[in-house]
Amino acid sequence: MTLQELYTEIGGDYNEVRGRLPSDKFIQKFVLKFLDDKSYDLLISSLEQGNSEEAFRAAHTIKGMCQNLGFNTLLASSAELTEALRSGLTPEAGPLCERVKEDYGRTVTAIRSFQEGMST
Repeated sequence: MTLQELYTEIGGDYNEVRGRLPSDKFIQKFVLKFLDDKSYDLLISSLEQGNSEEAFRAAHTIKGMCQNLGFNTLLASSAELTEALRSGLTPEAGPLCERVKEDYGRTVTAIRSFQEGMST
C-alpha cells in the first residue's frame, strides 16, 4: 500500500497534506507516529470515568492531529465529539464517540497495514 492509497482508504486528503509538508518521508514519519499517541485511550477511559474535561482535551487533541495529517473522516467525527464535550458530557457524546471509535479503528488498521507493507 502506498501512502496515497492509505489516505484514500481512510478518507484523507493526501494532496492537501502533500502541499503543506515537504515530502512523503516526512508525512510517513508523522502518520506512523499517530499509532503511538495515547489520546484515543485517554478519550475512552475519560468517558468511562465520566471525566468530561479530560475527554474534551483528548478529543480536541485527536481532532488537531487529524487536521494536521489530513485524516478528514476521523477529523470530522472527532470535531463533532469535541464540540459536544465542550459543555460537558451531553447525550450526543455517546453516539458521537461510537463514530469516533469506528473511524479511529479504520484509520489505525489502515496505518498498520501500510506499516507492514513497508517491511516487506
